[in-house]
Amino acid sequence: MPSFFIGLMSGTSLDGVDGVIADLSPHAPSLVRAAAGEPFDPGFKAELLSLNSPGPNELHRAALAANQLAVVYARVVERLLQIAAVQGIHRQDITAIGAHGQTVRHQPQAFGTGYTLQLNNPALLAELTGIDVIADFRNADVAAGGQGAPLVPAFHAALWADAAQSRAVLNIGGISNISLLPAGGTVQGFDCGPGNALLDFWCQRHTGRPFDDAGAWAASGQVHTALLARLRQAPYFQQTPPKSTGRDLFNADWLAVQLTGFESVPAVDVQASLTALTALTCAQDLRRHLPGAAQLLVCGGGALNTELMRQLALALPGVQVLSTQARGLPPLQVEAAAFAWLAQAFTLKQPGNLVAVTGAKGPRVLGALHKAPSFLP
Repeated sequence: MPSFFIGLMSGTSLDGVDGVIADLSPHAPSLVRAAAGEPFDPGFKAELLSLNSPGPNELHRAALAANQLAVVYARVVERLLQIAAVQGIHRQDITAIGAHGQTVRHQPQAFGTGYTLQLNNPALLAELTGIDVIADFRNADVAAGGQGAPLVPAFHAALWADAAQSRAVLNIGGISNISLLPAGGTVQGFDCGPGNALLDFWCQRHTGRPFDDAGAWAASGQVHTALLARLRQAPYFQQTPPKSTGRDLFNADWLAVQLTGFESVPAVDVQASLTALTALTCAQDLRRHLPGAAQLLVCGGGALNTELMRQLALALPGVQVLSTQARGLPPLQVEAAAFAWLAQAFTLKQPGNLVAVTGAKGPRVLGALHKAPSFLP
């Protein structure tokens, strides 16, 4: 019997929502049966970015943003169902929606237990769609002393672990995170550091474009070696896993401090240096923690950045650097599919975290269920 779940993901890039209908039955002919997305409008994106930092009336604003996000999620769900209907997949066939929410603060293991905060209104999403919603995937791991992130390595392992070959999966969203899949070994994973967040910020500020399409602007500049060396001195890059990060650290204020003394560097060269920072820190982590890797699969928006992919390949001689597209899953569908997978794990009462990845005290079932109304109007 098919086992259909919807996965919804809005990541730290703040570019919008990606959604999939995933067929998670044991012998499914394909994992993703439908895919759809919706970009955030500029005003909503700006509000979400603002909520990453303390500000006036932020509790009220956060609640309204959570409601608005649920409405966007619901629209993506409806588009997915329209696409899937031609395959005979309908609303009543969907077991549940896995909705990650929008991370706006991430402070695990700080201030005592620490916390992680994802804006979401899963009850509203269940009301709007008539489908059960599973959300709040990170907090059970944080309560158990873990980082609450990254959560995708278990999914990456289920898809791409190979007993004969060590490989890694690198997701480059706003923040970059890597899953290490050693041949016959223990799966590991952690956040490497900034992915697209700083690249998008700098591009928007100096070109007016929301992102550096294919990395063409960065490719037209020159890496400033002294600035790159300054950027790579951030203590986070030397921390040992388990570790995770977010816009709490790698943000516009952090970049402004790093650029002190480098004000004369052309903006395009700063972009080139930031691209090199993402590529080199990810490559450094792969060489340091899985030196025998033969292959690196890249997903997230960074996989569409030609210049970033080129720099990754240059930094990793002897490693085959590929988009996950080459392994059957388009790079913008991977994280959404992961949260469909985590939703299924919740319904099966199976742990969704990996202790070696997050540092939690033990395996935990991740998520909270919000039931759809029994009677829809």
